[in-house]
Amino acid sequence: MVSEHASPLAVLGGADAGGQNVHVAALSAALARRGAKVVVYTRRDDPALPARVDAAPGVTVEHVDAGPARPIPKDDLLPHMEEFGARLRRSFRDDPPDVVHAHFWMSGMAALAAARPLGIPVAQTFHALGVVKRRHQGAKDTSPPSRLREEATLAREVDRIVATCSDEVFELVRMGAELRRVAVVPCGVDLGMFRADGPCAPRQRGMARLLVVSRLVERKGIGDAVAAMARLPGAELVVAGDRRPPSSPATPRPGG
Repeated sequence: MVSEHASPLAVLGGADAGGQNVHVAALSAALARRGAKVVVYTRRDDPALPARVDAAPGVTVEHVDAGPARPIPKDDLLPHMEEFGARLRRSFRDDPPDVVHAHFWMSGMAALAAARPLGIPVAQTFHALGVVKRRHQGAKDTSPPSRLREEATLAREVDRIVATCSDEVFELVRMGAELRRVAVVPCGVDLGMFRADGPCAPRQRGMARLLVVSRLVERKGIGDAVAAMARLPGAELVVAGDRRPPSSPATPRPGG
C-alpha cells in the first residue's frame, strides 16, 4: 500500500486525516487476515516516528523520508513526490511486493515511478478526482495545477483501477481509462461498530433526524445540511465529527 499523506496511524479528524486513513487501515487489516503480508508506505511527518510500526497483525507501516519531517498540507506535497518515489523504488528493489496498491493521485505517481521499472503491477484508488473537485469547488480548489493531467496519465497507465462508485467509473472513462481495467468496490461500513442496537444520541419524540457524519471542514458540505433544515420542519440535525476543538493538540501517534 502507498498512501503518501494518509497514514493508517493518524489521529482522525484533522484537515487531511479522514476517510482515506480509515480505508487504508481497514483494507490492509482485511488483506492481512486473508494471509497477505501488507506494508503501508506513508510520508514521515514527525522526526520522532520510528522507521517501521506494526499497525495490526500482518500490517506494517513504513515511514518514508520525503521532504521535511513535519505536517504539510497534502496539496503542497507534490514537490516531494520524486524523492518519495525514489525511496519507494529502493524498498521495492530490496523486497519486491507482488502488487502495489496506491491511494490518492500523488501516491499513484510515486508508486508508478517506483514499480513500473521493476515490472511490479500497480493498482490505483483515487479516493477523489481532481476534475470533480474543480467542478464543485472552483476557485476554492487548492490542488496543484498539474493534478488533472497527472490523474489522466495514471488512469491510462496503471494496471488496475479500483473505483468506489459507478459515478467515478464514468469520470475515469472520460479521462481515458479502459473500462476493462476498472472495478467498482464500494466503501463499506464496520457493522461490528455501527449497529442498530448500539448507542445513539438522544432524540426528540416525533422528530425526523438528518445525520451528517463528516470531518468538520467546509468542503464536506455540512453548511448545505444546515441550510436545508429551513425546508425540513419537524426535523433535527445531528452532526458527528471530530471530538476535539479545532485548537486542541492531536493525540500522539505510536512512536511520536
